[in-house]
Amino acid sequence: MVTFAKPTVEQFFRTYAITNFAVNSDETKLVFNTNLNGKMNLWAMDLPSTSPYLFAHRDESCNFIKFAPGNNLVLAGFDKDGDENYQIYAIPFEGGLPQPLITGEPDEKYYFSHLSEDGKRVYYVTSKENPSFLNTHIRNLESGVDTLINIGETSPTELAAVSDDEKSFVYSRAFANTYAISFVKTGEETLYLTPDPEKVHVAYDPIFTDNETIFFVTDYESDNAYLAKFEIASKSFSKVLEVEGESIQTIKWNKENGDMYVLTINGVTDKLYRYSVDGGDLADCDLPVDVIDQIHYTKSGNVYILGRSATNPQNIYLSKDGKEWKRLTENRVLGVSKDDMVDPEVISYTSFDGMEIEALLFKAKPENDNGFTIFWPHGGPQASERKMFRSMFQCFLNRGYTIFAPNFRGSTGYGSAFTKLVEQDWGEGPRLDCLAGIDWLIENGITDSNRLFLVGGSYGGYMALLLHGRHAEYFKAVVDIFGPSDLFTFVNSVPLHWKPIMERWLGDPERDKERFINDSPVTYLNGMTKPMLVIQGAKDPRVVKEESDQIVAKLQEQGRDVEYLVLDDEGHGFSKKENEIKVYEMMLDFLEKHQK
Repeated sequence: MVTFAKPTVEQFFRTYAITNFAVNSDETKLVFNTNLNGKMNLWAMDLPSTSPYLFAHRDESCNFIKFAPGNNLVLAGFDKDGDENYQIYAIPFEGGLPQPLITGEPDEKYYFSHLSEDGKRVYYVTSKENPSFLNTHIRNLESGVDTLINIGETSPTELAAVSDDEKSFVYSRAFANTYAISFVKTGEETLYLTPDPEKVHVAYDPIFTDNETIFFVTDYESDNAYLAKFEIASKSFSKVLEVEGESIQTIKWNKENGDMYVLTINGVTDKLYRYSVDGGDLADCDLPVDVIDQIHYTKSGNVYILGRSATNPQNIYLSKDGKEWKRLTENRVLGVSKDDMVDPEVISYTSFDGMEIEALLFKAKPENDNGFTIFWPHGGPQASERKMFRSMFQCFLNRGYTIFAPNFRGSTGYGSAFTKLVEQDWGEGPRLDCLAGIDWLIENGITDSNRLFLVGGSYGGYMALLLHGRHAEYFKAVVDIFGPSDLFTFVNSVPLHWKPIMERWLGDPERDKERFINDSPVTYLNGMTKPMLVIQGAKDPRVVKEESDQIVAKLQEQGRDVEYLVLDDEGHGFSKKENEIKVYEMMLDFLEKHQK
């Protein structure tokens, strides 16, 4: 009788990432960004065929894909080894090697904003000459003439929408993740889309439905984001659509039929609706996934989504009505069925101050259970853990680890007020929410301090370091993946266009010196007594390598058990499949070594 070994790490990580996609106007070609061949490249399908082929080879991450009118070329943005300095390239419609179109020095950023309907003018935002606040330009592709049309001021300012007649422009200016205003410039006039830009709120995702009307998403004077409208001629703001108990994330409009697709969030899952702008009808869609990463609504009325669920990797789907869906990509775990993977339980627990915290509990199947649990604080911090596929989760579950992922205060999906609770409080409230979650695990017999590992990335890596330093007694060992270690050095090392938002997000290192000390993991070196694995991308622009270097060096000076892996060709994440496999094999070996 033939018996087979347990699935390997490589099987789970041979699923591929899909970060974005685009469909041309006549729906004959779909291009998507994926690491299908081990590194990020553009692949395509000539619809209705769903057989993918390599479309553009560059081995780098791509932040946007845009078809030009007439099917004569494709625009795309690429960075270098994860440095997030994206620049704009052109690719022949039939594919090939990306050709520089709007590029500059390696440390400059060129973000695509809009392509004119005739395909002759590209609007873009750049860090060149204004790295903190960003400038907006138009490049005429026929003449090569480049024109500056807006100088960013006071905070990062990006072009968000252009009217069809190219006479009105909506800009978004961010002061924080929870405070981003939008305004329209038309002629010499500047008009804010919301009545009072001084009030803390967000206004984003604007769409011109005609040259005088702008629909957009905002949480102005509300805890949940809703659909609003601004009329340029009358300078009037109005609320259009609220979905009770849910926040609208994004909208997609079809000029031909006047309908919108409206994507909402409520905790750990998304919902999609079809909305008639004229009639006001709102129809619930049946989704094949729990979380949607991108929507594309075509002139024909077809809707394409990129989405995933806990046991279903990212895939692209097509529907004619939002009810019946056809899967266009076949991204699945090699040799592992959905039944062999784990759907999480959605639980809630009471934190230190009575606040209810929602969490996902992934229980290892009894036949695999090794008795150990991984506590996973998510990144962001203004993000959340959702019912979405993670190769790491399903791989580690298959190896017997139960995983607990709390959506502590500051997480998205629970209203604006909840998301703001982490601002200028990175290390107190969220940390205590995490401790309450650990206590819940112990009280419910799921784990104890002899069977609990701590693993986190980005802000989750910061929280892993902080929990380790202040509460090492709870954990067997700790893994930090590119987490900030010292808030004083972190606040000064972020990308230049982040710096204007750091005040509201994190605070001021001089004014808030005592809190920065209290909330910095490096303050608690003496408490970091458990074995540690630290992982860092050398090109990381968000959490620079020095953040990990300094904590590792200090721990090594004290003779602590710490392993350190630096990936020379990665940034804030893993874009190259071999690197990803290497990292998680190392993590599994580390956890297994410290089970005893």
